[in-house]
Amino acid sequence: MSAWRRGKRSWGWWAFAAVGPPLIVADAAGQIDRGIADAQVAIFLATMALGTAAGLWIWGWRPATHMGPKMTWWPVLWVVQDLLVAFPTSAFVSTFGLAIFGMSQIVLGQVALSYPNGRMVGRVAWVYIYLGGYLAQVIQNAYNVLFWDARGVPSVSPQEPTWFHISATPPIALDTWNKAWAYEIIAVLPLGLYALWRRFLGSPVGARRTMGPLVVTATLLTITSWIQLVAIVRGKQAPLSNLSYVEDVGLVAFVLTSFLGLVLTRRARGVMGDLVVELERSGPGDVRGALARAIGDPSLELALWLPDREIWVDEEGREVELPTGRDRAITLVGDHLAAIVHDPVFYDQPAMLEAAGSAARFALENERLQAELRTQLAELRESRARIARAADDERRRVERDLHDGAQQRLLGIGMALQLLRSNQGDDERTRELLDETEVEVQAALHELRELARGIHPAVLADHGVAAAVRTLAERAPIPVDVEAAEERLPSEVETALYFVVAEALANVAKHAHATKASVTVERHNGSVRVEVRDDGVGGAAVDGGSGLRGLADRAGALDGRLRIESEPGIGTSVVVEIPCAS
Repeated sequence: MSAWRRGKRSWGWWAFAAVGPPLIVADAAGQIDRGIADAQVAIFLATMALGTAAGLWIWGWRPATHMGPKMTWWPVLWVVQDLLVAFPTSAFVSTFGLAIFGMSQIVLGQVALSYPNGRMVGRVAWVYIYLGGYLAQVIQNAYNVLFWDARGVPSVSPQEPTWFHISATPPIALDTWNKAWAYEIIAVLPLGLYALWRRFLGSPVGARRTMGPLVVTATLLTITSWIQLVAIVRGKQAPLSNLSYVEDVGLVAFVLTSFLGLVLTRRARGVMGDLVVELERSGPGDVRGALARAIGDPSLELALWLPDREIWVDEEGREVELPTGRDRAITLVGDHLAAIVHDPVFYDQPAMLEAAGSAARFALENERLQAELRTQLAELRESRARIARAADDERRRVERDLHDGAQQRLLGIGMALQLLRSNQGDDERTRELLDETEVEVQAALHELRELARGIHPAVLADHGVAAAVRTLAERAPIPVDVEAAEERLPSEVETALYFVVAEALANVAKHAHATKASVTVERHNGSVRVEVRDDGVGGAAVDGGSGLRGLADRAGALDGRLRIESEPGIGTSVVVEIPCAS
């Protein structure tokens, strides 16, 4: 069933549709009968009729927003209180007119502060409407219902007391009481303007586009009412007649701008057409921006559902949690295809959100596949990084075991041989065997130290990559210039850079036939960059051997990349860049 039919079949809609027009006709007839039906009255009643029709139409079109009842209430209430002028001697009209006097203006303010979704935002708006508005007006009206009596006073409405009138001599004079009420309204009206503009300026671009015309007309009406009340309490009636025309124009503008904001919403079909064209031209990762521009919400976010993992991710494949607070709203697209996270103000535009989701459905399918690939790639990188860290940890363990185990045993054997030499006799053969054994032990110890140094050099762990690279340069068979800052980096980055330099210098020694080389380690734009350059024969390539492929894998494990420039006869440059923000 359509929203229009659901709204039409509600009892409230039928009640207002039945009561509103007869009240307007009765008001017009009463004022004509009294001879006061001038052009301004005709404009006023036409505005009330237009406002009632507008409220009923919005009520039927968008019943879920609760804007329709509010926009129907204010013109109907205004006509009821205006009956005090058309029928000043009716006790029935006096009773109901004084009981709801001023309520229409408060409902009008509530419409402005809750437009377009029917929900007021902020404590200031709540205090202004419910305390400074309804509560103060109820107290004011109750006093007038009990004590108002203007019988015999010409040109004062109403003249007939209400059904609940108890005394013509109230504790506080009615003029004093009503003037105090006027001062209270003068004091709180600026608070309403503050709440209105605070809500408007704090809303997203799309919401401001919808609210803008209504905010301007509501501001005009508020300022006009404030000036009228100031003139009344100061006893200056001259500006009131001119301001009443301004008020009538403002009321007409208020009714029309109520529609204007909603008409802008109904233009969503055209906007969605532009969205389809933009999505066809855009690439992966641009869907969120296109949706944000189409809906008018720069804060819009996307969450994509990965059914295999049963998680929500963003466009980069990072896992996210859908918000649960009242500050953000969620609109689902398809059967858990995606979730559009947007400002709650756009809940009052379900047709536009649904159209945007439908228009972007295929693009979101592609975006979800891209996000899934990015997630798999991130997991692969993490896996490679874990493997590299595990290998480095294992190297450290082996180096530590060699240092603390076999190396210490060989040192102990060497000391035992020296002690045996000092205690042995003059046997020449025994002395020769001891000398040979000591030489072998020292050779084994030297090879073991070299092996341990190659597995994970102690200088790297103790002093950092700069000192370790200089040690490699000193051991190289050709001159190597080193430029490296003395700063510590994360251990996995230092290990990767060390082995890049070690493998590159080993390749220079084995294959390059170079006469000199250079090593540069520098930080730049959140990355650390190492370059090993030689003047050899060139012609190196990543796929030319397992060593360079291993370097590429090690760099990739840390989300880095390896680049080789090696023209034959010119030399080779091996460059590795690894992200390193700290």
